Amino acid sequence: MIVSRPAFALVALLAGLAAQPALAQQKFENLDRIDSLVAMTVGANLGEPGGPRAPVDRRLRLAACPSTPQVDGPIFGAATVRCDALGWRIRVPLVAGDAAAMSGPVARYAPAPRAPSKEAVVKKGDPVQLTAGNALFAVSRLMIADEDGAIGDTIRVREDRKSAPIMAKVVEMGVVRIPGFNDF
Repeated sequence: MIVSRPAFALVALLAGLAAQPALAQQKFENLDRIDSLVAMTVGANLGEPGGPRAPVDRRLRLAACPSTPQVDGPIFGAATVRCDALGWRIRVPLVAGDAAAMSGPVARYAPAPRAPSKEAVVKKGDPVQLTAGNALFAVSRLMIADEDGAIGDTIRVREDRKSAPIMAKVVEMGVVRIPGFNDF
């Protein structure tokens, strides 16, 4: 039986397309595994107090970590998942409140309810965590406060003395949020 070159090329192309999904799965981190690692570390499941607010955004294409990703936190209301070998890091927002089981590998973050007060919780020159995001993702950066502010005040923050200021709302001691991301 003689196979023509165009037919052979077509068979090779179809074989390559069939193998492509298997290769794609090896290149990217399993996001279900990240969801499970975060839930195990914080001691609460998705949507529970102290647990992840939402699953990791399925649009993320993180390089597959050669070892198990490390989960730290909760810090500033989120767990941090990182792969030191490849240098990537993501933050997973957590539901406010106590975790289901208070014992576990990390200390629990449970912000105390605060009465509205006009006492300045951020002072000029203080380092603050600038956050933005929604229920599915969060981005944060360390900034310096340009002015004093109480919870609910809008203040100027900047990365360094030479950078342009950014307006941010004070949400708690040491944490400010960019206006417009209120469902976070």
